[in-house]
Amino acid sequence: MNNKFDALKDDDSGDHDQDQGSQKDCEKEKNDNDEDNDQNTAKKKVCVSPKYNATIAVPGVGEHPLQYNYSFWYSRRTPGRPASTQSYESNIKQIGSFASVEQFWRFYSHMIRPGDLTGHSDFHLFKEGIKPMWEDDANKLGGKWIIRLRKGLASRCWENLILAMLGEQFMVGGEICGAVVSVRFQEDIISIWNKTASDQATITRIRDTLRRVLNLPPNTIMEYKTHTDSIKAWEDFHGLVNAVGGR
Repeated sequence: MNNKFDALKDDDSGDHDQDQGSQKDCEKEKNDNDEDNDQNTAKKKVCVSPKYNATIAVPGVGEHPLQYNYSFWYSRRTPGRPASTQSYESNIKQIGSFASVEQFWRFYSHMIRPGDLTGHSDFHLFKEGIKPMWEDDANKLGGKWIIRLRKGLASRCWENLILAMLGEQFMVGGEICGAVVSVRFQEDIISIWNKTASDQATITRIRDTLRRVLNLPPNTIMEYKTHTDSIKAWEDFHGLVNAVGGR
């Protein structure tokens, strides 16, 4: 793991467990609700981006800057209820953005862990300016690696994944767009998104790094799916729903 992340895990992560167990031990305790002002401090250093009409995080004095800025997002939907693109986009809520290791920990230490979420809930961590949607310009030609997890593994695996992503362990330049953890009733799903689905060398490197940082057994099933295929499957499904509803 990146050294600056290791140091700050000891100094700034406070209330979350840092046991170095394998993926099979991947469950964390629920974070407590300490009500200090750290999250607000993480938001103080900002400037305005004309492109996205939003604030952009800036590292504070003496902080360890990340190579890219990132934003946390959260979404939740009712199971079994098909969502349109518009309703999906409106349901995604941005939690906040950060530009340094210290700002990341201030956000993360206040967030509930995936293993403690209920229903159809998702956490998204994407580079600042990229929405966690297939249709976003940065995502539309890309795809994602998908790993399905048995219940109880999501919290640790999500933490390992995002620390590897923030620490630039995937070594694929600007190809990484973000990562998602999806909590479902029978299983949980984690995925990492990249920009170019046609770049086989990059896809392979991401897969191999994912296996390593999550300590996945050799027989773990990993699926790569292009966003083009996801959009087509979504459109086919909604076409079928509409056709049945019109009968």
